[in-house]
Amino acid sequence: MYRTHQNSDLTINHLDNHVILSGWVQKVRNKGFIIWVDLRDRYGITQLVFDEERTPKDVFDKANSLNREFVIKVEGKVIERESKNLQIPTGEIEVLVENFEILNESKLPPFTIETETDGGDELRMKYRYLDIRREPVKDKLIFRSQVSMAVRNYLSERNFVEVETPYLIKSTPEGARDFIVPSRMNKGQFYALPQSPQTFKQLLMVGGLERYFQIVKCFRDEDLRADRQPEFTQIDCEMSFVNLEDILQTFEGLTKHLIQTTHNIEIEDFPRMTFDDAMKTYGNDKPDIRFGMKFGELNDVAKHKNFKIFDEAELVVGIAIPGCASYSRKEIDKLINWVKRPQVGAKGMVYVKCNEDGSFKSSVDKFYTQEDLQSWAEKTGAKPGDLIAVLSGDTNSTRAQLSALRMEMAERLGLRKSNEFAPLWVVDFPLLEWDEDTQRYHAMHHPFTSPKAEDEALLETSPGEVRANAYDLVLNGNEIGGGSIRIHDKTMQSRMLELLGFSKEEAQNQFGFLMNAFEYGAPPHGGIAFGLDRLVAILGGQETIRDFIAFPKNNMGRDVMIDAPATLDEEQLKELSLKLDIEE
Repeated sequence: MYRTHQNSDLTINHLDNHVILSGWVQKVRNKGFIIWVDLRDRYGITQLVFDEERTPKDVFDKANSLNREFVIKVEGKVIERESKNLQIPTGEIEVLVENFEILNESKLPPFTIETETDGGDELRMKYRYLDIRREPVKDKLIFRSQVSMAVRNYLSERNFVEVETPYLIKSTPEGARDFIVPSRMNKGQFYALPQSPQTFKQLLMVGGLERYFQIVKCFRDEDLRADRQPEFTQIDCEMSFVNLEDILQTFEGLTKHLIQTTHNIEIEDFPRMTFDDAMKTYGNDKPDIRFGMKFGELNDVAKHKNFKIFDEAELVVGIAIPGCASYSRKEIDKLINWVKRPQVGAKGMVYVKCNEDGSFKSSVDKFYTQEDLQSWAEKTGAKPGDLIAVLSGDTNSTRAQLSALRMEMAERLGLRKSNEFAPLWVVDFPLLEWDEDTQRYHAMHHPFTSPKAEDEALLETSPGEVRANAYDLVLNGNEIGGGSIRIHDKTMQSRMLELLGFSKEEAQNQFGFLMNAFEYGAPPHGGIAFGLDRLVAILGGQETIRDFIAFPKNNMGRDVMIDAPATLDEEQLKELSLKLDIEE
């Protein structure tokens, strides 16, 4: 027997009990005549004591060899601690060791395995198996497991069937780049790893399962960032005989359930916002609505006042930053420099201080009267003590720049509280978006999204004006899920692929299996996919997903622990009929 108790179990109620514990040595404090050891397992820490007077001599002598991260098994008696630590469950007791066994010795770890470690990111990723022993990382992985279990329970109780779909599939030209897998048995041919099980879950609806879900790995060969990995996990769902309202109600319920389960917070019905309103009010399609700073469009009150920059702009728009009228000129200049960084791309910023006495002081006073600036305050909702920040230029770029400024100021002002949750649905996305480089339309979501019924006629006359029967679920300024009501009619699917530039032959080659399935009684269906990594991180109070993934890649897509990706030897390349010709 390796243990009678876990290292979080023992309390003052266990006094004089004889126990067996196992775990890792967290810390050793050797005073010569007495040795204290903190023993750690997944569940917690128990303090062990080796006493020169009370511990058998051979056991005490052997204890002098203990070091951090040794794996040991101990036997002893629970006694009361003289110096109690009420910060941990076992802080009132310690175990007087009578005997112990070293199960495995350990080299000195390259960083301290404690809550606050001295290891940098790359070092901890190289020794990820050691990093997982640290409480913050371990707790995040356990939290992820709990969220996944809550998802499975919720969906299973609502008659969803969990089905595994293939990982080796066919490459498609839409979306991000695929990861490609060469086939040894079919020389010159390749599989792709799935970016999503999209077509398979639609085929499951044709197959009559009606409600499907899967917590599934997906793969995209994209540039990385804090909330993106080359392999990621989706909660993938599909339902038959449903409309948009059915989908929103079902998965709004799932999200409420997860927030309730993890934080015991009740959320009211989620607000809904059209794509156009989100862009106009917040400058992006995944707005953080935990705070204000809504956009105020100023064209009608800022143009035609002989200020050339505004007169020549397509859009003049501002936000009221709460409580920042007290900023010095130096602080405002830093803000202007921030928006002029290449990552944001603004050419400059006009500001207005809303003084407490109701007057205004701006960087464009010679062009605008106090009455003009009062109208700016009304448009942006500014109050005395606020700072109005105004950007101008072409509509799309200016909105994106002001959105970046809004989020930055919310971060600086502490308005993005991790223990607050503000979900919303964004609906009525454009079905198609025009790409100037390729001179053709691309699907804003994917080629299987249906148009809104009332817009179908526009497919023939104004395809760019057609709205999609699609929806995104946003939580705290992050898209955590997205989906649509699908096309289930072969004729409509063929028309959609034609609009996206596929010839009939290309459409048949890429998606013929799906359109053929539609000829055998496909039901109306729709679904959604949640990004589990991002969802878990946000529910865990963070927006960086890496610590919620057991073995993540770094920002170059490398696993520095196992050193992947790696080269293949000549024999493997030959088997796969591959020849590498890489230029430096």
